[in-house]
Amino acid sequence: MFERPSPAAAPRVWEVGALCRAIADALEARFNPVAVRGEITGFSRASSGHCYFSVKDANGQLRCAMFRRAASLLDFSPRDGELVEVRGRLSVYEARGDLQFIVESMQRAGQGALFEQFLRLKAQLETEGLFDSARKRPLPLQPRGIGLVTSTGAAALHDVVTALRRRVPHIPVVLVPAQVQGAAAPASLVAALSKLYLLVQAGQASGADLAKNPPIDVILLVRGGGSIEDLWAFNDEQLARTIVRSPVPLISGVGHETDFTIADFCADLRAPTPTAAAELVAQPRDVWLGALGLLAGRISDGVQRQLDTRHQRLDQAAARLGRPSGLVAREQMQLARLAQRMRHGVLLKLQRLAQSQKALEADFPQKMQRRLVQQAERLDRAALRLELLDPRLVLQRGYALLTDTEGQAVTSVRRAHPGDALRATLADGVVDVTVAQPRLL
Repeated sequence: MFERPSPAAAPRVWEVGALCRAIADALEARFNPVAVRGEITGFSRASSGHCYFSVKDANGQLRCAMFRRAASLLDFSPRDGELVEVRGRLSVYEARGDLQFIVESMQRAGQGALFEQFLRLKAQLETEGLFDSARKRPLPLQPRGIGLVTSTGAAALHDVVTALRRRVPHIPVVLVPAQVQGAAAPASLVAALSKLYLLVQAGQASGADLAKNPPIDVILLVRGGGSIEDLWAFNDEQLARTIVRSPVPLISGVGHETDFTIADFCADLRAPTPTAAAELVAQPRDVWLGALGLLAGRISDGVQRQLDTRHQRLDQAAARLGRPSGLVAREQMQLARLAQRMRHGVLLKLQRLAQSQKALEADFPQKMQRRLVQQAERLDRAALRLELLDPRLVLQRGYALLTDTEGQAVTSVRRAHPGDALRATLADGVVDVTVAQPRLL
C-alpha cells in the first residue's frame, strides 16, 4: 500500500544566495583546479583590465573571466577563433547565479578551427592563381559610376556614402544590397555581385541608355569590423570565384585594418576600411578643378603662341609682297577678328569653370553649420541623460549606499549580522557603522 511521505522528509528551503554559495563550494571541492581546451569567442577587455570571453567546442560553451593580474601575464593578444588551453577554477557568480570559469593562465593550443579552415581555403585558391598580382587591374583615375555592395543597415554604407558625397558628389553610385553576416550571407553577396555585373555589362553595351544604365567603372565590396565569425561570409569559396570574374576593378573594404579575408586576396585592391575604399576611387573635386584650371591656362598660352606665330608669318608675307597694302590690311583685319574670337572663347570657358566651382562650393558652409548644430544638440541631450543618472542626486535626497568591507553593496538585511562592520556612503562623505540588530520589514 502506498504511504504518503512524512513532513520530516520535505526538502530544505534554501535562500538563493546560500544555495549559490553551496553550489560554488561543491564545484570547488569536486573540480578545482581544472584545465579546459576550447575556442575563444566573444572576447572583450574592459577598461579595468579584466577580460571576459567564452571557450567553446562542438558540444558546449563555458563563460570565463580573467582578471587584470592574470591578463597582464599573457604573452599574446587573444582573439576570437583561437584555440587555447585555460587553467583556473570553477565558480558561481552569485549576483546572476551563473556558472563561470575564473581563468588564472592561458596559452595557445592552436589557431582555432575557423582559422585553420581559412588557411586551407587560402592555400587552395592561391595554388589555383586567384591571388596572382598579374591579373589585378589598376583603378580608374576618374570613374564615371561606382557600384556598391553592402548591407543597407550597416554602418559601412553610411561611411562610404559620406565619403563619396564629400569628395565626388557628381559621380552616380549604384547600390545592390546584400546580407553581410550569417549563414545566408555568402549566397546573398554572390547574388548581389552577379546582379551588379549584369548592370556593368548593360552600361558598357554599344548604344546603351545611360539614363537607365549609367556606366559603372569600379565596384566596392564593403563591411564594417567584427569577430572572425562575423566576417566569415567573406571567406566563402564561391564568393571568391565570383569576385575574380568581376568585369571591372573591384575593391574589398571588409573589417578593420588588421582584419583579412579571402575576399581581400581575390579583389583587385584591398582597402583597410570601408571609408578608405571609397576614398581610393574618389579624388577630391578641388584636385580636378585645379587640373582643369591648369589645362585652361595651357590652352590659352598655346593659342597665344599660335597667334604670335601667325602674325609673324603675316608680317613676313607682307614684306615680300611690297605695295599691295590693301590686301595685307584685309588679311590683318581677318586675322584680328579670328584672334578676338579665340580669346573670347577661352575667357568664356574659364568663366564657366569658375562658375562651376562656385556652384559646387556654395552650399558647403551651410551644410557644415547644420551638421555642427546637430552634433551639439546630441551632445547636450547626452549630457542631460548622464546627469540624470548621477547616483549623487539620489544620495542628496537622504538615501545612503550601504557596502560591506569588500565594497559589495548590501541590499538586504539577510546579508547583515550583528557586529558586522559596514560603510554608509552619503551625499557628502562616508560613515563607518556596526550592525546592532537587523530587522526585516
